[in-house]
Amino acid sequence: MSDTPSHLELLQFTRRVVAQQARASLRQLDRWIADEERREAERRQAEERRPPPPEWLIERGLDRSSLVAVHTGDCWDPGKRQMPATREQARDAIRQQVPVCSKCRPDTRLGLLE
Repeated sequence: MSDTPSHLELLQFTRRVVAQQARASLRQLDRWIADEERREAERRQAEERRPPPPEWLIERGLDRSSLVAVHTGDCWDPGKRQMPATREQARDAIRQQVPVCSKCRPDTRLGLLE
């Protein structure tokens, strides 16, 4: 008998190697899927826990004491120095001549047209 493996033995060995690699690849893929499912669940939980956006915003000046503008809570351009405000605070600010945002027009929503 010769010490060299037969063609059939080589094919069987190759099949075992391919099957082993496939199982390892599937395990890795299953880990990736589980990780992504976990991240997606965490994103959903974070979204559910996020408080609703404020209905009104008041933008402050650089000195943090002056008021620059009144915005709606969903304004796309409220500035960086904003604070949430109640409906009454927004109305009072507009009545005290704080400018309104020209993009979201909170005066219209509040019924305080100029």
